Amino acid sequence: MGPITLTPGEYELVAALRGMPESALRDRVQRLVKELAAFARNPHCPEFQADGVPCPEPSGDCDQCQVVTGMLEALERNLRP
Repeated sequence: MGPITLTPGEYELVAALRGMPESALRDRVQRLVKELAAFARNPHCPEFQADGVPCPEPSGDCDQCQVVTGMLEALERNLRP
């Protein structure tokens, strides 16, 4: 894999992660950011719906989508200065 060019926002994210002191908290944050990015790349509900088919998009009104959206909204509220 060759060099990767980062956007300014990507650079800020990487710099923030790398600027954290080594700790269990850093490991946890990195793992959660990685899992969140994986979900955002392929956002769908893996649970089978009433029709027997997994939900193909995160805009549904199911419990799982509401839980993820609610957690992100709570994080945004709590992290604002």
